[in-house]
This record gives sequence, structure tokens and C-alpha cells, in this order.
Amino acid sequence: MRVAVTGASGFVGSALVRKLTEGGHQVLTYMRQPAHIASGSAVKSMEAPELGLEADWRFRPEYGIEVLVHAAARVHVMQDTSADPLTEFRKVNVAGTESLARQAARAGVKRFVFLSSIKVNGGRTSEGRPFSAADVPEPEGAYGISKHEAELVLHQIAAETGMEVVIIRPSLVYGPGVKANFAGLMRWLVKGVPIPLAAVTQNRRSLVALDNLVHLIVTCLSHPAAANQTFLVSDGEDLSTAELLRRMGAALSHPTRLFYVPPSMLKLGAQVANKPGIYQRLCGSLQVDITKTRRLLGWTPPVSVDEGLRRAAEGFRA
Repeated sequence: MRVAVTGASGFVGSALVRKLTEGGHQVLTYMRQPAHIASGSAVKSMEAPELGLEADWRFRPEYGIEVLVHAAARVHVMQDTSADPLTEFRKVNVAGTESLARQAARAGVKRFVFLSSIKVNGGRTSEGRPFSAADVPEPEGAYGISKHEAELVLHQIAAETGMEVVIIRPSLVYGPGVKANFAGLMRWLVKGVPIPLAAVTQNRRSLVALDNLVHLIVTCLSHPAAANQTFLVSDGEDLSTAELLRRMGAALSHPTRLFYVPPSMLKLGAQVANKPGIYQRLCGSLQVDITKTRRLLGWTPPVSVDEGLRRAAEGFRA
């Protein structure tokens, strides 16, 4: 197939481009900055415009793009300095996505695969009630709101133009090259830093290995049952924070130095530090139900949690 990928130099985009070229697809990559990704005659690179309503993606009939994967976005940031974060997220993630999708539809693109976020569902789950694709969205924060609004715009464009839309809401993605909090935890483990999370054994977090997410995206490029559907994705095994750290340490071949602090004390410490979000990310639950993804697409995560952690650890050491 001929596939266009936005955000092709990013964490997910670059891995997707490699997988597509390995599978014999012709790939048109859109990137803001030059980057080392898969190369060769199967890849054509374009400079991506700044995501927004006025962006010109320069689709050409001779490109013959059949499917577009939209992985570029203004991502969630921990310390957003914008005076009005929601407006900034909407400019990129809503208006930018709408402009791209309408240009793609006019160019004859048959299917638009959109990387959304589990934050469209919400920021936390209660025990025994994982998020599902059928849930009424309760988006969390400016980022989650913008992704939800982008989904609504895409459904409208699909109804108007006949272009198929596939929406994928990943849980936390990890793998070679992962950054932010996940990389920070790996650094702590390698340095042997004692971590006060031994008591955090009752929560459950869904994660998705980069290779599993990429595998699902590739599945959604052509699967007939994927058209105009929304899918949640994870590794299919949910872990407590303490268990995740122990298995992460094993993947890194470093002992995990956990010590016991009651969760109530951790919550109080986060409140005193005015960082309640840290407590939720480390001690709260966020589970997803991938039953629909498995059933409708016949899809099974090809990579286990332990194998995903081993690959992430290899990338970290490299």
C-alpha cells in the first residue's frame, strides 16, 4: 500500500515507518525536523507544515496515497507555560487535524488512521471498571479535550466525504527511545535509587509496548472491520506500580530497591508538594479493556509485557 505518516520522526512514527517499509509498503513521511528513520526507495520524505488550520500538506495525485496515519500532535506536557493551554491544543490537535483530514479526503485518501489518547476516556479507573471503547468519553485536561474534539471532527468529515476513519486510543506507550516518566524510572533503577513504592500493589495500570501499538496500526491500515471504529490498545496484562518496577528492574538487570511507605502518606506528600497528579500516575489505576480490539480485528498483542520491557531496556542501555 501507499501510506503517508505524519509525525514520522517521533517515538511512534519512526517505529511505524520502519515496520511499514519492512512490510513492503511505500511510505510518504511528513517531518518537521530532519531525522534518521527508515530510508530507501520505499520512502519519500516531505517537510511537514506547522499543524494548524492553514497548513498546506501538498498532497499530489501522483503520490496515490491510500491510507494516512496521523501521529503528529501537540502532546501532553507536565509543565505547560501557555497562558491558555486549551486554545493552543485546539489549534494543533483539532484545527490542524481537521485541515489535514479534509485535504486528505480531497486527495482521494481512502482511510485516515488517527492516533488519539486514552485521556479521551478519562484519567483514572475504579477497581473492576476498565475503560472500554463504548464508554461515554470524559476527557481529562486540555490535551484529552483536544483529542476528543478532533475525534468528533473526524467522524463528521467521514460522514461528509466517505473517507474511512479509524481511531486508536493507546494507553501509556513504552519501548526503545521512551522518554518522560518511564525513562526517569529506568534511570532511578539503574542508579540504584531507593523508591518508596513497595506498598503500591493494589492499583492496576495498562501499558502498551511500542511494537504492539505499531502492529495494531498496521492491522488497521486495511482490515475491513476497522473502518469507522474506535479501538483501545494495551499489552493485555495490567500491572501494579510495584510489580512494574520489579519487572522493569529485571529487564535492566538491576535490583529493584523498593521500600515501604503507606499510600496515604504518599498522597499526603503529593498534596503538600502541590503535585496531586504524581500520586495518581504512580498510585492510581488506569486500565483499558481491549476485548473489542481482539474480537473485531482478530488481534492479539504479539509482544508480552516482559519482552516489551526487555526491548525498552535495550534501547535505554544503547
